[in-house]
Amino acid sequence: MRTHTPRELRDLQLRVRTEQQTPEWKTRYAVRSGVEGTVNEFAHGHGMRRCRYRGQGKAHIQHVLTAIAVNIERLSGLPPTEEAPTPRQPTAFQNYLDRREIPRPKSWRTLGT
Repeated sequence: MRTHTPRELRDLQLRVRTEQQTPEWKTRYAVRSGVEGTVNEFAHGHGMRRCRYRGQGKAHIQHVLTAIAVNIERLSGLPPTEEAPTPRQPTAFQNYLDRREIPRPKSWRTLGT
């Protein structure tokens, strides 16, 4: 069974669809689109539809900490800055090993060197 929409509704739909093609509307919607994407990621990607804790204060802390984690995750995906970080100075023990030409052990301090 096929139903027809009332004339007023059809006219409204046509007017809104043509408005959506204008650059002004697209500019306004771009802001909303970014916000909606963030809210969707927060709700679905990080389980924020349900809280782990009872009470408004604990729920607030959960939301704030999750938002901080999301921001850190997003920042870690940014391209590196133009300036290369200065390498750390070798420790006294590393200098001792270097003077005696003893190979340095691979550890968390010397990763990548």
